Amino acid sequence: MSPRPATPQDGLAWVTGASSGIGRQVALDLARAGWTVAVTARREEELAKLAAEAPPNTILVAAADVTDADAVAKAAKAAEVTAGRPIALAILSAGTYVTDSAQRFDLAAFTNQVNVNVIGTANAVNAVMPAMIARRSGQIAIVSSVAGYRGLPRAIAYSTTKAGLIAMAESLKFDLDRAGVMVNLVNPGFVKTPLTDRNEFPMPFLMSVEEASRRIVTGLSRGRFEVCFPRRFAYILKVMRILPYALYFPLVGRSTGAR
Repeated sequence: MSPRPATPQDGLAWVTGASSGIGRQVALDLARAGWTVAVTARREEELAKLAAEAPPNTILVAAADVTDADAVAKAAKAAEVTAGRPIALAILSAGTYVTDSAQRFDLAAFTNQVNVNVIGTANAVNAVMPAMIARRSGQIAIVSSVAGYRGLPRAIAYSTTKAGLIAMAESLKFDLDRAGVMVNLVNPGFVKTPLTDRNEFPMPFLMSVEEASRRIVTGLSRGRFEVCFPRRFAYILKVMRILPYALYFPLVGRSTGAR
């Protein structure tokens, strides 16, 4: 059976990184669209505020730190038990971002980004994937970034982790297609969130979180493997992905002030 997009009739949606930014808005939009949504993040008080903002009885708070594999698995299971239904759609958007450079390299900050962005996503995948494979249905969306297409200035850790997530989704697709489980890759450009508000450099094609969420929810419902936006920015970076290094480094260095 070929994988198909999940619907509210199939079970719960589960959104990690739901206390702020893209994850929060996606959870809210799914709840407004008829889903029962389990939401996971460390900040339980922010998840409670989200639940109060959503339509009544549509948000299940399942607080956990995504870097804790046992806590993530327990949170997902608790949501399923409370709702009496399985997780049919998992949107894994938990992530963090700190600008860095060779001159300001911080191993602890690098390790934290790897733990949250990559290991945290793997923990969430592990919490839902076996049951989806057993049911031969379900949908897993991994939120990466266009910053994972190639290494970018001031994003040593971030580009590293996002490239890893792209590879994770691509590799999973081979096995999950045969298992009847849909996997999707979400690659946003710059979206106005508390994380990007820290940036001190120009952000081309900056998009509102509401528009980003709309594109994610629509793209996932259509079953596309990759949902990327804004299209113009994503395609510019896709072209840069195939440039030889002799062209790539001077071009990006000059355009970003890194050279």
